[in-house]
Amino acid sequence: MLQSAAVKSSTARKRPVKVGLIGLGCAKNLVDGEVMLGHLVEAGAEIASDLDAAEVVVVNTCGFIEEAKRESVGAILEIARRKGNGQLRRLVVAGCMAQRYADDLAAEVPEIDAFIGLDELERAPEVVLGGTGRCHLPDQHGAVALYDHTAPRLLTTGGVYAYLKVAEGCDNPCTFCHIPRMRGRFRSRALDSLVEEAARLEEAGVRELVLVAQDTTRYGEDLGMGRAGLRRLLEALLAGTSLPWIRLMYAYPATLDEAIFPLMAHESRLVPYLDIPLQHASRKVLKRMKRGGDERGYRQLIARARETVPGLAVRTTLIVGFPGEEEREFEELQRFVEEVRFDQVGVFAYSYQEENPGAALGDPVPRRTKERRRRLLMKQQERISRATHRSLRGKDMLAIVDGVSPESELLLEGRLQRQAPEVDGRLLFSEGTGRPGDIVRVKIQKTYPFDLVGDIREVTNPAPSRHRALLPSLPSPRLTTGGR
Repeated sequence: MLQSAAVKSSTARKRPVKVGLIGLGCAKNLVDGEVMLGHLVEAGAEIASDLDAAEVVVVNTCGFIEEAKRESVGAILEIARRKGNGQLRRLVVAGCMAQRYADDLAAEVPEIDAFIGLDELERAPEVVLGGTGRCHLPDQHGAVALYDHTAPRLLTTGGVYAYLKVAEGCDNPCTFCHIPRMRGRFRSRALDSLVEEAARLEEAGVRELVLVAQDTTRYGEDLGMGRAGLRRLLEALLAGTSLPWIRLMYAYPATLDEAIFPLMAHESRLVPYLDIPLQHASRKVLKRMKRGGDERGYRQLIARARETVPGLAVRTTLIVGFPGEEEREFEELQRFVEEVRFDQVGVFAYSYQEENPGAALGDPVPRRTKERRRRLLMKQQERISRATHRSLRGKDMLAIVDGVSPESELLLEGRLQRQAPEVDGRLLFSEGTGRPGDIVRVKIQKTYPFDLVGDIREVTNPAPSRHRALLPSLPSPRLTTGGR
């Protein structure tokens, strides 16, 4: 997915270098890209909205699964082919693949001029705008640094919503994932710093704050807060900002503090939404994945959450085709999905990689079987989502206006509280008017498995007129709470 922003530097450079960014992967990687762009703009670069106009292109890669790696390599090779044609003269690679595979990429793609490691985002101007010379390679074994609220950041999400990365790295031993090898151990950001960044995002016009990390629910554990860290962070964000919507993503079931459910039930600004990646329901498969929990425990946890939080939407992600998943285990997963009736589900076929901690388990499930199971589970969830959405027809609900639909300038689109940005479908407005960021009351008129159509009845919380794409860097103050 291409992330771009058209912002010109106000510095005295006579001819700023035009930089393009191709952003791939997850929301955490997107935030890293925004920080790199912020440093580049402050250094005098001009961010090109069109890659054809760029003199330098940064490919911010993802290395989570094999398909993501192929997409990243494809983007790198495409930009490499463009070098020497037109203005393009420099190719820089960043992100997870730069951190883990810089040596291999440098050997295979000599057109790459430099790499930016995950722990050196502030060096983006030096690396991206630098001249020729020795190819810069990151320290692939170094700890990934934690930036704070003082770092500059160029928002690429349109300004209505923004991600707040609350921690870096991961301590979970999941055998299907080698993110800990790329991003290091789990480290929480200081609580004060997160509240300060949230306040800066609100001042810039952001209306929805989405909390992300590899394991969001473990926030604060390494800061001495125990399992209460996430709740303390949510309480601090509610007290320190007036953001109308705060959303939580990536809630790891084993570390989830259920005390957040009463908080979610009583705080209207904390949207009733739980993203809890379970990955599977069969204890046999979960054991091989080195994940705690089982079908019974998961079902009870979700039932308690729904009982406590009225109107709670629950999203999960599942992996099919993991070693040890035979037809019996897959059928167990199907029964679980049918009984729990998630509001949204993402299904992935297991991606075998030699770097995975569970590589010794092999890849015994044939690719065709994986894809068949993925399609069956997605079709099952489509039927469930269709029925769930049908029950919303005629109801008045709160929504946020994202802006003009990319499909038609005559249509506005947005999202209900039950729809997270980029992953959960959208709400098209067939009648009524609103500005990006407005919180509106909508009557649902038509429903589909993933998208909805509704009429705007009233604006209940209008968006402020201010909006800044660039959050400039700030001096680093001494933080007094939430420290290590």
